[in-house]
Amino acid sequence: MQNAVMLRWSAATLAAAIPILSSVLTHAQSGGGSARAVQATVVTSTGLNTSTLADTGTLSSTTDAREASQAAGALDSIVTAQTLHASAIASEEEVASEASLAGLTVSIAGAAINASFVQARATSGSRGVRTATIDDLTINGVPTTVSGAANQTIAIPGGSVVINQQDGNVVHALHIIVNGVADVVIASANANAQ
Repeated sequence: MQNAVMLRWSAATLAAAIPILSSVLTHAQSGGGSARAVQATVVTSTGLNTSTLADTGTLSSTTDAREASQAAGALDSIVTAQTLHASAIASEEEVASEASLAGLTVSIAGAAINASFVQARATSGSRGVRTATIDDLTINGVPTTVSGAANQTIAIPGGSVVINQQDGNVVHALHIIVNGVADVVIASANANAQ
């Protein structure tokens, strides 16, 4: 009899606790954010070649934090930059990611993109934001005004430069595409929570 009462009491307690636990468990996130200063995918004679600079990798849990940095970096003759930094941090409430670099020079198929500073930031959660900062941007030697609007697109020979490209909780400060040649992302922050 005592075991039966105990079993009923435990079952009733568990049934009452499920709604409380359910809201806590569904609110917790499993990470998923990432950041990288540079990613370049280039078409070669053997296929596509993707390389990165200052890449955090993907967060693996709600308590994960990752950072990657380097004083200077280059990807072949396509991208050079200094002071490359990327960080991604997860908590049960949100994911925050940031990537930045200075002294950017990109040269692809006759297109030249330069900036003194580039940064992307993204956070998830109730206060989620996505921002990009680009200072002293020039495209093919012409000073380019950064409007601050998401997905500002500038045409270049054979492709485009997308400024402050945003998709969900992901922001790329600069996304340079030269069709059939290369796809280069500068300062990418991903605050996707899974």
